[in-house]
Amino acid sequence: MKKLKKLTALLVSLVCVMGTLSGCGEDSKNTLVVFNYGNYIDPAILDIFEEETGITVKYEEATTPEILYSKYHAGSIKYDVVCTSDYMLERMIKEGDLIKFDASAFEHIDNIGETYWDFSKAFDPTNEYTIPYFYGTVGILYDTTKVTEDVDSWEILFDGSYAGDIIMMNSMRDMYMLTLKYLGYSINTTNTDEIDEAQKLIVAQKPDVQAYFVDETKDELATGNAAMGVIYSGDAFVAMEMNEDLAYAVPKEGTNLWMDSWGITKQCDNVDAAQKFLDFLCREDIAKMNFEYIYYSTPNEAVIEDMDPEVAADEMIVPPQEILDNCEVCQMTSDELLEYYNNLWKEFKAK
Repeated sequence: MKKLKKLTALLVSLVCVMGTLSGCGEDSKNTLVVFNYGNYIDPAILDIFEEETGITVKYEEATTPEILYSKYHAGSIKYDVVCTSDYMLERMIKEGDLIKFDASAFEHIDNIGETYWDFSKAFDPTNEYTIPYFYGTVGILYDTTKVTEDVDSWEILFDGSYAGDIIMMNSMRDMYMLTLKYLGYSINTTNTDEIDEAQKLIVAQKPDVQAYFVDETKDELATGNAAMGVIYSGDAFVAMEMNEDLAYAVPKEGTNLWMDSWGITKQCDNVDAAQKFLDFLCREDIAKMNFEYIYYSTPNEAVIEDMDPEVAADEMIVPPQEILDNCEVCQMTSDELLEYYNNLWKEFKAK
C-alpha cells in the first residue's frame, strides 16, 4: 500500500485535498481509516462500501496484534476502526482505546450468532466494544506424502522426527500457546515456571525448524516445501484447496480458539461512519463475499445457513462441538506478565 509522504509544508494543502490517512479539515469527516491484518478483507468490499455511502476508506495493514497495537499507539495515524485478536482487544478495552458501539444503529448485527457473542465474552464481557469478524483454530497442516503416521498431538513437532521440515508460527502468543497446551498447561497460565518450561522447549526445538512464518505457511506447504506447519484453520483450508495431499489436524491436547473482532477507537472522528462500516460487514451478501475471499470460519449465521453443505461440513470452516469444547480463548495477561512474555520472545528470536 502506498503511503503519501509529507515532503514540505507547501504540500499540506494538497495532502488535505487527497484525504490522506492523517486527515485534514472537513475531508476527514467523510473518511474512515480502517486498520486490519494483511489479506484479511476482500478489497472489492471496500469499493462497494465507498460507492454505496460516499465514505472514503483509507486502509492500513499489520501482520501481528503486537505490531498493530504499537502502530496504533505511535499516534502518527488516527485509526477509526481496528480489527485485531481477542487478547489484544481485551487489552485495548481495559486501556480505554475502544469505545462502546450503539447496537440500535445496526441493521444487520443480528446475523452474528449467539455462540460467537458468548466466545467474545472472554475478552469483552458485556459485548459492548467488539463485533465478531472471523474465528478459528490453530492446528497442524501436513503433507500426507511425507507424513504417514497419525497427526493427533503437538508432540510430532518436538520429537525430532521431522527435523528441518517443520514450519512454526512467527507469533509470540501462538508459539507459547501450542507449547503450553502440549505440556498440559492452560494457554492463559500466569505461572512463570510453566512459561519458562515452554520457553526451554521452543529453544530446544529451534534447530529442527525450517522457518517461522504466518501467512506464508499455506503457500510453503501447498508447494511441497515442508512436511508440516503450524497454521490457522482458514489458511489450512486454502492450502488444501491448492494441494489435495495436505491434511489438517487439531491436536488432542487442545488449542486456541481465536476470535478476531472489530472495535471503534477513541480516536474516531465519525462514529456514525464507523458503525455504518461495521454494520455493512455484517450484511449477509457482503459477509458471504468476504468469507469466500478469506475462507476463515465466519460467525455470520446467515452465511452459514446458505453455505454449500460440503463446505459447512468441513471442520476447518465450521468446527464441531467436540473441538470447540477442547479449546481455550486467549485472555489478556497483566502488564507484568506480558512484559515477561515479550522478554522471553526477544531472547528466543535472538538465539
